Amino acid sequence: MRLSSYYIPTLKEDPADAEVMSHKLLMRAGMIRKLTSGIYSYLPLGLRSINKVARIVREEMDRAGAMEVSLPMVQPADLWVETGRWDYYGKELLRVKDRHGRDYCLGPTHEEVITDLVRGEIKSYKQLPINLYQIQTKFRDEIRPRFGLMRGREFIMKDAYSFDKDDEGAEKSYWKMFEAYKAAFSRIGLCFKPVQADSGAIGGDFSHEFMVLADTGEDTIASCKSCEFGANLEKAKVAQPQGVCHCDAEQTSAFEEVETPDARTVDEVCAYLNIKSDQLIKTLLLKVDGKEPVLALIRGDRELNAIKLRNLVGGNEIEMADEALVKDLTGAPVGFAGPVTLSKNIRTFADHELCTKSDWVTGANKADTHYRHVSLGRDCEIDKFADLRVIEETDVCPECGKEIEFTKGIEVGHVFRLGTKYSEKMDATFLDENGKAKHLVMGSYGIGVSRIVASAIEQNHDENGCIFPPPIAPFEVALISLGGKDEAVTAKAEELYDIISKLNIEVAYDDRKERPGVKFADADLIGYPMQLVLGGKGLKNGIVEAKDRKTGEKTELPLDDFVEAFTAWREEIWAKWGLDM
Repeated sequence: MRLSSYYIPTLKEDPADAEVMSHKLLMRAGMIRKLTSGIYSYLPLGLRSINKVARIVREEMDRAGAMEVSLPMVQPADLWVETGRWDYYGKELLRVKDRHGRDYCLGPTHEEVITDLVRGEIKSYKQLPINLYQIQTKFRDEIRPRFGLMRGREFIMKDAYSFDKDDEGAEKSYWKMFEAYKAAFSRIGLCFKPVQADSGAIGGDFSHEFMVLADTGEDTIASCKSCEFGANLEKAKVAQPQGVCHCDAEQTSAFEEVETPDARTVDEVCAYLNIKSDQLIKTLLLKVDGKEPVLALIRGDRELNAIKLRNLVGGNEIEMADEALVKDLTGAPVGFAGPVTLSKNIRTFADHELCTKSDWVTGANKADTHYRHVSLGRDCEIDKFADLRVIEETDVCPECGKEIEFTKGIEVGHVFRLGTKYSEKMDATFLDENGKAKHLVMGSYGIGVSRIVASAIEQNHDENGCIFPPPIAPFEVALISLGGKDEAVTAKAEELYDIISKLNIEVAYDDRKERPGVKFADADLIGYPMQLVLGGKGLKNGIVEAKDRKTGEKTELPLDDFVEAFTAWREEIWAKWGLDM
């Protein structure tokens, strides 16, 4: 492609509203333009990279046996009402009405649509297993869209759905997609890690996220330094304490009331009583689905993992109780709630770490008052001890007991083992070998195609611009002619452009009438993995200068044996990315 006739509206300055590097560079490199909040137009260079990601993903889906379809983006509300997600999905679901007043939504995902399609077609176990996928625009009405393509409202996504006759088959489909994702992300050239994750609004009993490792990632990953354990903080298990349970030890004195005037927070109570925060139990009152109150007990120096609690108690949403509800259920203002002497029966769950000792300080359900010497087993009714807290870097791996570390990541893919969640609610059945009707066992698998481009930049950039992995660069090679009015240089550059093009390698030929500095800056900004520079001096010496954008290393390739030298150099560049050509 000749850049003199190509649309690349680069910018010299960072856009004022761009917060992360990928957003800044995608805008400056002329790859995207903002239409409105969280919605972007893809310009030629940006769309080339997105299409290359889509091609790799498509090839790996096809190789894994999935078949491509195209489903409507506009979805009738009736299907979402069937599964109960019309209300549960919340305000991220953009709802619209047609001219007849019927309710629809713009699809954020397609579990309902694909299940509706399949339930009308799949009748027998002989038609199973089947896996259908699409690459399509999605819309989720994010409350605060930000970071450009990282968290937009409209985005390009690959979503696949597997259907099997039993759990064993569904397990095979799940891990087949898991391996296909690993292959796709490896081919793209990303440094990534699959981690255990919560299934969230999609649902199901098991899922993994695929995280691109980057310091600017929104998600924190806990991973083991010795084994393959990895999980995001929402999902990461905390190793259960070993040894004898001490929560009802006989040597604990009877609990006693102690005044704590104006001491509401953990720090205030500990300072007043001259104790450490790990001697206090933090009592949190929450509501499940806006209705049922539950108590969660954790150590004073720990943080409650609301996702773990939600999964334990059941329900879709969990939130902190307001001051009025706290007062009504405990008889005390916020800050003085405790599990002892509650006047009302509330389901109570305690973190399993609280089994390690028996002498605790808790709220007394009375203003300006706490209890000392509380023993949970003796003085309270605990419905269940469970893992309720957020994992910390000082914890050990829950699988092997070794040291863990925290890293930042960007979610680019998510695989879900759905089971029969959707098929039961939508009555999607088939007849098994015995002629008995059974519900289809499902899996759901998503990849953020447009987000991958932004993630690749977050992981690979420098002060000069993007550094694209070769497989998804808008053009693999930039050929920069410094000929100006020198017809001999221009002629040789044209010859090199023809040679590289005939090798079926995508080359951006910078034949613009611009100063060398402008051409060099744009090449670095856009992030072509390989740069070839031809000037008068190089032509005279029979060489073309070659630059590796990733390392900045420069070398000279002979013009006489250009194809052989260039091919060898290109292989070296791909190898540095850990990629096969």
